[in-house]
Amino acid sequence: MTETKTDKFTLINELARRRGFFWQAYEIYGGAGGFVTYGPLGAKLKQNIERKLRELFVNKLGILEIESSVITPGKVFEASGHVGHFKEPMVECAKCGKRFRADHLLEEYAKISAAEAEKMSLTEIKQAIEKNAITCPDCGGTFNEPQQFLTMFETTIGPYSGATGYGRPEAAQGIFVEFNRLYTIARERLPFGVLQIGHALRNEISPRQGLIRLREFTIADLEFFFDPETPNCHLLKDVENETLPILTAEKRLKGSDEILNITVKEALKQKLISSEWQAFFMAMAKKLLIEIGVPAEKQRFIEKLPWEKAHYSTQSFDQEVLVDRWGWIEVSGHAYRTDYDLKCHMEASGVDLRVYKEYETPIEEEQFVVKPIMAKLGPVFKAEAAKVAQLLASVPAEEVAAALEKHGYYQIQNYKILREHVNVSRQKTVVRGKRFIPHVVEPSFGCDRLFYVALEYAYHTKDDRVILSFPRDLAPTQIGVYPLVSKDDIVEKAEEVHRLLVNEGFSAEFDDTGSIGRRYARADEAGIPLGVTIDYDTLNDDTVTVRDRDSWQQVRVSIKDLPELLHKYFSGKINFEELGTLVQAK
Repeated sequence: MTETKTDKFTLINELARRRGFFWQAYEIYGGAGGFVTYGPLGAKLKQNIERKLRELFVNKLGILEIESSVITPGKVFEASGHVGHFKEPMVECAKCGKRFRADHLLEEYAKISAAEAEKMSLTEIKQAIEKNAITCPDCGGTFNEPQQFLTMFETTIGPYSGATGYGRPEAAQGIFVEFNRLYTIARERLPFGVLQIGHALRNEISPRQGLIRLREFTIADLEFFFDPETPNCHLLKDVENETLPILTAEKRLKGSDEILNITVKEALKQKLISSEWQAFFMAMAKKLLIEIGVPAEKQRFIEKLPWEKAHYSTQSFDQEVLVDRWGWIEVSGHAYRTDYDLKCHMEASGVDLRVYKEYETPIEEEQFVVKPIMAKLGPVFKAEAAKVAQLLASVPAEEVAAALEKHGYYQIQNYKILREHVNVSRQKTVVRGKRFIPHVVEPSFGCDRLFYVALEYAYHTKDDRVILSFPRDLAPTQIGVYPLVSKDDIVEKAEEVHRLLVNEGFSAEFDDTGSIGRRYARADEAGIPLGVTIDYDTLNDDTVTVRDRDSWQQVRVSIKDLPELLHKYFSGKINFEELGTLVQAK
């Protein structure tokens, strides 16, 4: 087989369909763009990737994990800013009616970078399409006026059309709205983190990159809350000498793609990364990718330009991996969200999402005090007067006082508070602590993209045979069990060994179809690390042949020692050669 650089994506997708990793969903109805079905091998591989995320963050770091609903009331995403910002420029073909992401067309046909296209107005997009004579890729027709398209799936909750809901485009908001409960569970101590792994929905205009761009996908959002006045990361010493390959915003603005290889410690010293916790999670993300098979030299962190950042972020980096067909693709995002989300939900809901910090020594200071005058609020806000008073109590008094001084009113949600509605005074008081909104850094991983890069980096050929060289703890199936020939006593012994391994907790496959060579080949392209063959010698001395997927070497192992040795092998405590005595491959 001759493999070229441009066809690896096709080869992987063909293998994925044939062996049951993934395929396009709803094929009998012609398929649905942006939706996939994971087959038996794919489901296991994806679960193993998610397990690694949990091992790294939940088990080892003590991060909390939750699971919240996919359908979310509209008011949540109105408060978070997604309804106003989660939009992409779209053009529609006047001839065939097909719709396309305008920035993707400019990138593909006009060689305008994604960064440049992202900051263009609709008018500038139209001019660029006309200047470069870009027509419909499907029929050659011209495009109508560009427009913004909300890429969230909208629905109604229950039978009432006014009860708008959205399929969540991220898992983060499910964490933010539950902050008070989670803070209590965390024993009211900062810092702490919360992870959510689950499905998300984005109504992509024209998904055309397989697993890279889906309409329904699995996301892993980790929100880490900390006190901005004590932002030091106590785990930094574990990663401070780790090298991060960074493409800075400064370099990008100059048109350079030069990578700066810099240690975490030095990146923080030079203020290239604004938060210690953000730098820590970037180092952990690099480690995760190495563990799923992506070498360090095939990774980079690209700093987002000001107009590329999400509306909630003050600094963002995308972790990118180099893949065969698409070049550099994002697999995780790292954003410093400050107090944006909690503040938005506090203002919109009227629920206090601040935490209390007690001072070591009480201090006396002069503070603003804002007291609602209910006799004034009642006639103006009527039944909502109590709610307005509650909202005023949830915001800093100095903020209200400053707005009244500057503008003559204070706006909170849809309510305009005038000077005559409140009493504002300054008084000396002994302050024993203060309430504040925690800051947040967020590493966010696309599990389907992690799945694809794990598959691509595992894929290679040897003697015209396809091999998926997954890391041993990532492989969907750990062990293949094979009777050398289809004789009753050998098959019976092989079934006994298979039951033994399954009962020991291994993911083991029994295969007695075809020649032993064909079975090995099938196992190699399914990524099974080890094959256990039961032969005539097994009946005499209770030993089996264990075959390595990548080297094709074989060792002889006693059945009674097999479970213990395999547990050590799959936990990384021993290598293949240490399993037993090397034998000549048959």
